[in-house]
Amino acid sequence: MDPSIVIGLVLAFGSVVAIVTMEGASVTALLLPPPMILVFGATLAVGLAGNTLKDTLQAFKAMPKALMGKASKPQESIDRIIALAEKARAEGLLSLESEATDAKDPFLARALQNVADGTDGEELRIMMEDEIGTRSRADQANARFFAALGGYAPTIGIIGTVVSLTHVLENLSDPTSLGPMIASAFVATLWGLLSANFIWLPFSSRISRLSELEIERMTLVMEGILAVQEGAQPMLLADRLRAMVPDHHFKGKGKADAKENVRAAA
Repeated sequence: MDPSIVIGLVLAFGSVVAIVTMEGASVTALLLPPPMILVFGATLAVGLAGNTLKDTLQAFKAMPKALMGKASKPQESIDRIIALAEKARAEGLLSLESEATDAKDPFLARALQNVADGTDGEELRIMMEDEIGTRSRADQANARFFAALGGYAPTIGIIGTVVSLTHVLENLSDPTSLGPMIASAFVATLWGLLSANFIWLPFSSRISRLSELEIERMTLVMEGILAVQEGAQPMLLADRLRAMVPDHHFKGKGKADAKENVRAAA
């Protein structure tokens, strides 16, 4: 699990609690059910209204992955592909069928099975690119859903504040209650802004970024498997695949160091 989203949200909400406490106010003054119900309930409702039911359900199914998902490690994918290249050169492409059965990654498994079955390279590229494109569109649809919620929430918070202020104006005859009532009215605006910037927009960005990293991994696997099918020399293939990955993705070591480790192991 990549802890960045948990750390970020804890620090963000902690900052709000800190400023409320330092100002001498009570955190419980912000936890008012009516404005929170309006902001969260209406935001989800208009989000549903702007999308299909399936889109909405799929977006919320993506939330656990956004929380628990972690970035793939390119070096592991490269090492795996190089091992496959060496096996294919030593035992032939048909030997990759057993690797397809053992592969935990469905994308890799399907690619290996197609290679073992003798699928034409161009046809295999088209199939893999189509699968990558479909995955990208699905992920971006989920990200757009939460980005839309982030756009609706502040406005809905303002609506809640306007409704509450209308109630305040109805009770001008009681000056002693105006202060607390006005303060409560602005809680809806606060929760609209908080939910947008502390929940919905971070989830959108997180889903989008994890999707980018997964698409990069799938593209790396695609190019590697196609090269294996063409009989690429493992060391040259390793250099080619590492050139597709930014240096900082190699967990504390650069491409040159990673290259030397692979050659030493060979």
